[in-house]
Amino acid sequence: MKIKILSSAMSDLLQGRQFYEEQGRGLGEYFFDSLFSDIDSLTLYAGIHPVFFGYHRMLSKRFPFAIYYKTQAGAVVTVWRVLDLRRNPNRIKKSLGDT
Repeated sequence: MKIKILSSAMSDLLQGRQFYEEQGRGLGEYFFDSLFSDIDSLTLYAGIHPVFFGYHRMLSKRFPFAIYYKTQAGAVVTVWRVLDLRRNPNRIKKSLGDT
């Protein structure tokens, strides 16, 4: 299975990386590596996660973030957003509608 990460998801990852780097030196890189590890696991587990707002939602193992993705024919997983779950659910829904 191939994974496609949209620019909106990459922007989310970079913002999260910057936030955590400000919290502690090296924490931003740990965040980035952890989330990419979670995304890489979609090659095996895509499609098994519950659907929220029309997207499959996989929870990160180490950070309060969710990876929102869709599966497509031809064995492609498209990661749409990587969002902080501490946000208001209405804001998350709006973020997903903007992609």
